Amino acid sequence: MNPLLAKADWMNRDDIRPYVFVRPENQIAQPGSVHRNDWFTQSPVFKNPLDVKELAFADRIYSLEERAFGPSNMAMPRWVFYDCAVMPGFVAGFAARPSALSKAAREALDPKKFPASLSPIKSSGVLKEVESLDDMDWIPLSLFIIIPTMHKGEWVAHNLCSVNSLLPKEEQFYGLGFLSKAFGLWYANVEQCSGMTQWGSPALKLHSHYGHLEVIGAYAPVHSHAKTITYRVQVNTQCWEKFFNKEPDLAFLENYGPTGTFIDPKQEVSMLNFQQRIERGEGPFYLSAGEIAQKKLDEQLMIYSLKQQY
Repeated sequence: MNPLLAKADWMNRDDIRPYVFVRPENQIAQPGSVHRNDWFTQSPVFKNPLDVKELAFADRIYSLEERAFGPSNMAMPRWVFYDCAVMPGFVAGFAARPSALSKAAREALDPKKFPASLSPIKSSGVLKEVESLDDMDWIPLSLFIIIPTMHKGEWVAHNLCSVNSLLPKEEQFYGLGFLSKAFGLWYANVEQCSGMTQWGSPALKLHSHYGHLEVIGAYAPVHSHAKTITYRVQVNTQCWEKFFNKEPDLAFLENYGPTGTFIDPKQEVSMLNFQQRIERGEGPFYLSAGEIAQKKLDEQLMIYSLKQQY
C-alpha cells in the first residue's frame, strides 16, 4: 500500500471493496487507464440500479444520503437519483460485507432503525423487505455520484458522503470520503470535474484537493442555496497526495499568484462581487487548497489568478 494510506488499513481487507452502482450500458471502458495511481488494487463490486434485487443496496445509499443532507434541506428525491444520477452517470464508493462492520457501524446502517424514506418496499405486495444487514451481500459505506456532461471530458460531481459522519471518530474509516471520490474519478478516467458546494462548508476542504480549484461561479441564485460555489478542476492525482501529507502545493504556488482581493464566506455581497468579476471575464480565478485547509470555515480566502496575467 502507498505509505500515504497507512492509516487507511481498511483498504487492505477483502471484506471491504470499492463498488460501482451502474447500469451495464454506462460501464467505463478501460477503467483507471488515464490517471497514474496505485491506490485502488481491488476489483470493484458491480451493482445494477435497474435490477429490482438491488433495491436493498439502493435504499442503504438513500439512507446515507438523506441523513447527510437532510438537515440542510438538500436530501435527494428518489426520482432525481434515478432520472438524473444513475441513468446518465453512476455511483461509486466502498462497500463492506456485513461481518466486516463494527457494532457502531451496524447500528448506524441498520435498515430497520434507519429505513430509506419513501421506499416502495414498505407498501409493495411483491417486494421483500430486508430485515437485517446480514440479509445483504454488500452494504455501502459511502457514495459518490458523478454524471457526464455535454462538454467532452467533463463530469459533474453531484453528491458525496460516507458513514463516517454517523460514527464516533474512533470508529471511522480513515479517509473514506476523500478516497470514495478519488476512486470514482480514477475509475471513470475523469479529466475535468466540476461540482458545487456551499461557502463555509467543510466539504470545500475536501473538494479543493482533487486538482487546482477554479471558481466558475461564486454566487448561484438559480440554486436552492444561493451562497454556493461552483468549481472546476483538472483532475491531478499529485494534488490528492497533499490531502494526506499536508505538504505545500509548489505547482500551485508556481503557476498562480494572489490578486490581493478576498472572498468572504460570511458576506453575500462578497460572493456577488466575485461573481460579477467572473461574469466580466476577468478570470479565471482560483482558490488555494492549502489555504482552505489551514483556515477556519468562515475566514476570508485569497483569490488567485494565473501569474502570466499580471
